[in-house]
Amino acid sequence: MGSKNKLKRFKENETFHNVYQPTREELLNNSYDKKGHWREKVFNNNNPIVLELGCGKGEYTVSLAERNPNINYIGIDIKGARFWRGAKTAIEENLYNVAFIRTQIELVEYVFGENEVDEIWITFPDPQIKYKRTKHRMTNLAFIERYRKILKANGIMHLKTDSEFMHGYTLGLLHGVGYEVIYANHNVYKLEGSSKEVTDIQTFYESQYLEQDKAITYIRFKIN
Repeated sequence: MGSKNKLKRFKENETFHNVYQPTREELLNNSYDKKGHWREKVFNNNNPIVLELGCGKGEYTVSLAERNPNINYIGIDIKGARFWRGAKTAIEENLYNVAFIRTQIELVEYVFGENEVDEIWITFPDPQIKYKRTKHRMTNLAFIERYRKILKANGIMHLKTDSEFMHGYTLGLLHGVGYEVIYANHNVYKLEGSSKEVTDIQTFYESQYLEQDKAITYIRFKIN
C-alpha cells in the first residue's frame, strides 16, 4: 500500500465513530476514560464484549458482529490502515456492535478494566519462531497474564493459526501451566468438530494460506 493511501486511511479513521486511538501516555497513566466503561460509553448496552487481537483487516470482528448482534466486538491492531477496511464496512452495514482500537497488544490491560472482557480471539498472529523473539509471541506467559487481568472468570480464548509451531507452542504452554484446553484441532477443514465460527469465517491471509494448502489449526481454552 502506498504512503498516500495510508495517509488517506489514517485521516478517514479519525472521522469514523467506531475507531478509537488512545495515546500510549493516557493508557499508561490510567487516564483513558473508556477503560472499564466500554459497554456504557461506547455500545450503550450491557452485552458481552469479545476482542480480536491483531485483527488485521477486521474480517473476523465484522463477520462475528453480523452473526451475533447482541454481542459487542472490538478489533485491536496497531496498523490502522489495515483495520480501516473493517471499520468502514461496519459503518456501511450499520453494525453498531463493532469498534476498532489502534494500539499495541502489549497495552491491552490498560485499555480494558478487570473482568470487562468475555472472550478473546487471536487470529493468525506472527509465530515469532526465533528464540530471541519469544517475548513477542502473543500466547506467551506474559501476554496470557495481560489477558487474565481483563477476562471474566471462565472467559474463553481462541487461537486460530496456520502455524503448527504456534499451535504446538501454545498447547504445550497451556498444559504445562495447567490451564484448561477445551478443544484443539490441527486441521479444522479436514477434521470434524470445529464450530462454524471457526470454519465459516476466513480472513484475507487465511484464504492465501489455504491456497498454499496449509493446515489451519485452532485451540479453544480458558486461563482463569
